[in-house]
Amino acid sequence: MPMDGLTLGFAAREMHAILAGGRIDKVTQPEKDTIILLIRAGAQNHKLLLCASPNNARCHLTNMSFSNPLEPPMFCMLLRKQLLGGRVLAVSQIGGDRVVHIDIDTVDDMGDHVLRRLILEIMGRHSNLILVDGQERILEAARHVSLDMSRVRQVQPGLPYLPPPAQDKLDPAKATAENLLSRLEAAGDVPLFKALAGSVSGMSMPAARELAFRVLDRGCDRSDDLPSTAARLADLLHRLPEMTDPRVLVDEGGEAADVFAFPYLMHPLDAQLPCPTVSAALERYFGARDQADRLAQKSASMVKLLKNHVERCEKKLAQQEEDLSNAAKLEEYRLMGEIINANLWQLKKGQTEAVLPNFYDENGAMITIPLDIQLTPVQNAQRYFKKYQKARTTREMAAEQRTATLAELDYLEGMLLDVGKCVGESELEEIRAELQRTGYLKRSANRRQRRALPKSKPYHYRSADGVDILVGKNAAQNERLTGDARPNETWLHAKDMPGSHVIIKREGDIPDATLADAATLAAWYSKGQHSSMVPVDYTLRRYVKKPGGSAPGMVIYTNQKTLYMTVSESDVKKIELVDG
Repeated sequence: MPMDGLTLGFAAREMHAILAGGRIDKVTQPEKDTIILLIRAGAQNHKLLLCASPNNARCHLTNMSFSNPLEPPMFCMLLRKQLLGGRVLAVSQIGGDRVVHIDIDTVDDMGDHVLRRLILEIMGRHSNLILVDGQERILEAARHVSLDMSRVRQVQPGLPYLPPPAQDKLDPAKATAENLLSRLEAAGDVPLFKALAGSVSGMSMPAARELAFRVLDRGCDRSDDLPSTAARLADLLHRLPEMTDPRVLVDEGGEAADVFAFPYLMHPLDAQLPCPTVSAALERYFGARDQADRLAQKSASMVKLLKNHVERCEKKLAQQEEDLSNAAKLEEYRLMGEIINANLWQLKKGQTEAVLPNFYDENGAMITIPLDIQLTPVQNAQRYFKKYQKARTTREMAAEQRTATLAELDYLEGMLLDVGKCVGESELEEIRAELQRTGYLKRSANRRQRRALPKSKPYHYRSADGVDILVGKNAAQNERLTGDARPNETWLHAKDMPGSHVIIKREGDIPDATLADAATLAAWYSKGQHSSMVPVDYTLRRYVKKPGGSAPGMVIYTNQKTLYMTVSESDVKKIELVDG
């Protein structure tokens, strides 16, 4: 679920306890909507993540590493000027809603102590990060909101800061049995969780369901005694801060499905993994999700470009196939020209056709040849010889073009497959660099959009026999992986289709189970992923050669053997993934 006010309250209390009094030593902005503050507090360094992403807005301490632009954005530079060296006074949630204030005591250019407040507003696509001064005047924001965009509330440097429009809901910290009862009665005959979500600030539907579950009889969604229920809810809301016991709900595949600041009794407890802190739980849930969303956004234009070029190649290929099909008549044109030449004596200008013996036919069958009435018999023969020459030239050109188009299509489909295997920005940038090298993408000169990224790593699996297996994610990785492998290590690749290079990191005899695991991976990370009986070639690395001048990842090989694999995602998940 998106981060609701209830969870944000737990996170804010935890961050205040850890960060209050800490010094801000570093400010970075890895994304246009994300700020990382490095804060020294309690003799330790802490990284505070403030994210205003439309889908994954959140606020918590993080241990993740982030890549930054080569040049910091303007918002980041202003934050550095205003906040570096400042002391965190407080981290507080406002009114139980999804708004967090981080108050910072810092020193201005005149050497005077001043207040700066960094505000995170979690409001879906309207989420924002805003820096204000001690007079509540906006200094800068991650997203500017002009009058054209909103007549209700503008967010621009120099304007007074206005909080998000207040909702007519109760602050959970100030909820009492009386005001809760009043709200629940006003909601009418609806399930308690709906009345609760509509009455208490920052209360998401999942959280409201859990609180209703705790105060109602099992199997009931409404209360027979609203005063008593309202009293139990008020007591529960007041006790929530003491119930901190963060959990991550996992699905059957072990993936994080939700995050809770305390155990949710309406879900099986054995599916809720305990976490040491609220921040750790939030990072477990949001980290990979946010990374995947951003990767999808950044690769969307690349995927669209590749698909457009694939479509163009497929149209070209269809036309070339048609040209080859038409060119198949070339021998017929030559034959007709020769038969006309052999029978000039009995033909006259003005005939629409000629029925003549076909001396190439063993049985001497007759052939009907269409003639142009405007041409002489000799000119008709020449017309067929010209058609023959044109068809032969077309066939030769179409065959060459078809070969080139098939090679381009194979390259593009391989690139498209590689984009789907990306799990980090480094891999995506390697594909971008390759597409720039081949002219499909223009190079960017904007340093603020470029990043200093670490070299990407291949998938690292371990077979049931404990043998390491490496799988390339793109052409650049394939090139490095195969180039770095030892001569007697085993190399695998799906036959005659785009796919990953796979290296079994053992020389000598390979256990059958390890070979099967490696072949499974080679089939899965190939164009034949969802096909049956995918041929996978394997040979020793020393039999794999790279042709001079060929594109990254292109190789030829000999002495191979072939396995035929039909694999599924569940087969791949059975193989231990050491490092993605």
